[in-house]
Amino acid sequence: MTAQVFTPTIAVTMTPSAIKHVRRQLDKKPEALGIRLAIKKSGCSGFKYETQWVEESGSDDRIFHIDGVDLFVKDEHMPLVNGIEIDFVTEGVNSTFEFRNPNATAECGCGESFTVV
Repeated sequence: MTAQVFTPTIAVTMTPSAIKHVRRQLDKKPEALGIRLAIKKSGCSGFKYETQWVEESGSDDRIFHIDGVDLFVKDEHMPLVNGIEIDFVTEGVNSTFEFRNPNATAECGCGESFTVV
């Protein structure tokens, strides 16, 4: 019998729409290195997503290079967002990031927060 080595996949992806939006914003912010996907405890379901511009990376950052955009995620947040797809959606005059998280087991009705078990 031979042993097999299992290497877990760690992935965060962005749609072309999200990449295009972030690139446009980064063009206006020459001091920014990229964008951060962060998680905060909040809302009725437990956690919420936050995006922030990154001017300096930390030693605990995981950096995903996605089509010319650097996306930063703290190591401690990876179990909550591994496999997530980030989209940028426009409906009428409103535009926002949309997060498709395969780890989310529940979301609140307003879409503000999510749960991961």
